[in-house]
Amino acid sequence: MKVTSSVFDGSAPRLADCPRPTHPEFAFIGRSNVGKSTLINLISGRKDLARVSDRPGFTQLINFFTINRAWRLVDLPGYGYAKVAKQKREGFAALIQEYLSQREGLACTFVLIDASIPPQQIDLEFVCWMGSVGRPFVLVFTKTDKASAAEVEAHIAQFQEATAQWFAEPLEAFRVSAKKREGVRELLAVIAETRV
Repeated sequence: MKVTSSVFDGSAPRLADCPRPTHPEFAFIGRSNVGKSTLINLISGRKDLARVSDRPGFTQLINFFTINRAWRLVDLPGYGYAKVAKQKREGFAALIQEYLSQREGLACTFVLIDASIPPQQIDLEFVCWMGSVGRPFVLVFTKTDKASAAEVEAHIAQFQEATAQWFAEPLEAFRVSAKKREGVRELLAVIAETRV
């Protein structure tokens, strides 16, 4: 699939404020500073679709973009950034949980995990929660260019091993590198196949 158009549909602080689900939606979420905005921009082919910030926790609303007039890319707030006020963190958590468990039209969620570091407890807990929701999701291991290939593969294996207790089969996983522009084609293929 080639991305030829991307249109910002708006932002929402609550599920009730989200645009009508007129197209299949593909949500992107991960721990703050996992490289989500960079990946969204790579997928869209635009440098400015999602704002890349040096300040973790920048995304605080659900942002919707219609791609190719056929599907929506949904940018969800990151989770786990301690310097965001506790009340706001709780608000983000409620918003994320409501969207991921109740949103009509949500076709698949891409859960981003930093492959350059060992598995983080907050990521493991989030993936466990995603499994309890019972909606389709895949793992996307980011920053594969930030560590050696051996370290990356070891971290991915550790993550898969840690989550195996919650799932009957290994979770579908993809590797992406913003620097090398690797993995985008595979994610677009998932979107194309899911929309069929």
